[in-house]
Amino acid sequence: MTLLRDEGLTAEELAVWRMMQRAQVRITRHLEAELHVAHDLPLASYEVLVQLAEAPERRLRMNDLAGRVLLSRSGLTRLIDRLQRDGLVSREACADDARGLFAVLTDAGAERLAEATPTYLRGVRTQFLDLLGAEEITRVRAMVAKLDLSGSP
Repeated sequence: MTLLRDEGLTAEELAVWRMMQRAQVRITRHLEAELHVAHDLPLASYEVLVQLAEAPERRLRMNDLAGRVLLSRSGLTRLIDRLQRDGLVSREACADDARGLFAVLTDAGAERLAEATPTYLRGVRTQFLDLLGAEEITRVRAMVAKLDLSGSP
């Protein structure tokens, strides 16, 4: 196919890229569905609650949180609005920056996260980890580490 040659990709390289995309979408859709059915919690909301739970004092600046959950600032603002309406997150002004805001995990948010986490972990296990052997997991980690330019573990 001319397109592959013109862009410098082999058929195999393009196939690997597409397989990786499909696998990520399939796993994400499964996790999204399981969290929604069992806990009425979208995957993006779960990810925000996890990031806040793992942060010092259960709070993060909105800009930092947006980067961690891979959302635009406006997308995160809309999501935090919903989480705040549900009582799972609150907002606090930043003492050293009048324009800055923190997203803060509430006790209700921590409780909802604790309820949803077994569902999430079970999905990760059944849709990803159980399909790979221990050596494959080690190799996948090494390969993905090369692609993860954020430097996070």
